[in-house]
Amino acid sequence: MFNSDIILILTSTLIIIALSSMLLTKMQKIKQLQNEADELKRSLDGMDEQAKIIVRTDMELNRIQEELDKKISGLYALQGLSYAISMTLVEEEIFRRLSLEYLEKLGFEKTLVFLWDNERKNFTLKTAIGYTEEEINLINSHINANKNHCLNLIGEAKTLSSLSAPGNFITKNTLYNIFKANYFIFSPILPQQNNRGFLFVGTQNAETVITEGDEELIKILTTQLGQALENARLFEKTWNAQQELEKKVTERTRELTAALEEVRKLSKLKTNFVSSVSHELRTPLTSIKGYAAILLTGKLGAIPIEAKERLDKINRHSDELVHMVNDLLDISRIESGKVTMNLAPCDLKEIINKVDDLLSGQLKERKINLSVNIEPNASSVLIDRVQIERVFINLIGNAMKFTPAGGRISISNRKAGEMIQVDVSDTGCGIPLEAQEAIFEEFFRVDNPINQEVKGTGLGLALVKRIIETHQGKIWVKSKAGSGSTFSFTLQQG
Repeated sequence: MFNSDIILILTSTLIIIALSSMLLTKMQKIKQLQNEADELKRSLDGMDEQAKIIVRTDMELNRIQEELDKKISGLYALQGLSYAISMTLVEEEIFRRLSLEYLEKLGFEKTLVFLWDNERKNFTLKTAIGYTEEEINLINSHINANKNHCLNLIGEAKTLSSLSAPGNFITKNTLYNIFKANYFIFSPILPQQNNRGFLFVGTQNAETVITEGDEELIKILTTQLGQALENARLFEKTWNAQQELEKKVTERTRELTAALEEVRKLSKLKTNFVSSVSHELRTPLTSIKGYAAILLTGKLGAIPIEAKERLDKINRHSDELVHMVNDLLDISRIESGKVTMNLAPCDLKEIINKVDDLLSGQLKERKINLSVNIEPNASSVLIDRVQIERVFINLIGNAMKFTPAGGRISISNRKAGEMIQVDVSDTGCGIPLEAQEAIFEEFFRVDNPINQEVKGTGLGLALVKRIIETHQGKIWVKSKAGSGSTFSFTLQQG
């Protein structure tokens, strides 16, 4: 019995120990499971929070994407609109190019442009998009009733909007009832010159959100508008000035043409007068010279020495007058086109040698050396031989008058493009600069001591100029007082 109890007690004890061990193990598992459940709950809570963050991030990314799309669309619209208004120089056309197509891409369906009129002292509506005629009249009245306030806002040069405007600028009631918009942007137009104004854009879309980017786009647009207006006005000003200038030029040209025609008539009258008078002078001069020559021969009886001396003077002065009359006749004939140049190839050296022979006595008497240096490859010229001989006679004779004893005269030639240039130089007293322009004019003589002593008509160089120009050439002089002169002229190659 005793052993049975002991065994029962031991068995119970073992059972209790086993059950305790099992209970402890289960409790540990329960605790472990609780920990795992807590960890799982924490993980689920973290995943839920991450899901919320992802959703918020996705929504934000979508909003940013929409904003970027809107900005890109606005930039493209702004680019197209800027290009459109910059491609015209007509002010009214600039406003016509502010179309609804571009403005809707910027997010607005209502647009107003007002410019200040300095003469009328009020705002003038230039563009209205999205408004009826009745609404436009109401807006126009409201703007001009508050023009001082608008001018102050323009003077501040700030772009305002529903986002940044002070509450007293445009109240919600005014915005909705007059401007028919829920949101707006007001931006000043400021050309460098002339009238200023403003651009108003608005929308009735209650979901539209005005951003700083929208303000910046409209500000850029108004800057482009101001520049386009400035260009148009400058162009109009330049165009008007050009038209006025062309008008003045036309009037002046007409006056100059009439004056030139009058000069031509006077020149023709002068030429005809000189020709007529010269012809009339020839007859009495011929008679005077003839009678003086008869008296000098003594055929009408012996004459005293004093009378003979005076007859010699009459004969000599008659020769001078005949020479002057001949020069005048030649000049008038050339001017009137009555002289025909018989052009033919000639050798310059032969012509100059002939003139040298003719003037050799005078050159020797005045102790002046004449040197000739003619290049063979530039010797042939297309000329009227007789007339060009007269040119050389006049130029060499003129050089002899003003070159002192022991001086020299030189003649040279060279090719000058398609022409032959001939230079006649001397070591004489030279010609003052102020007299070189007029030296080829008729009857002009340089005021110097030599001209006061040496007689002349002032027709020689005028005749030379006419002959050279009739040969399609030019003549000019280079000289310096006290350093000699060089007369140069061109002739066609033969």
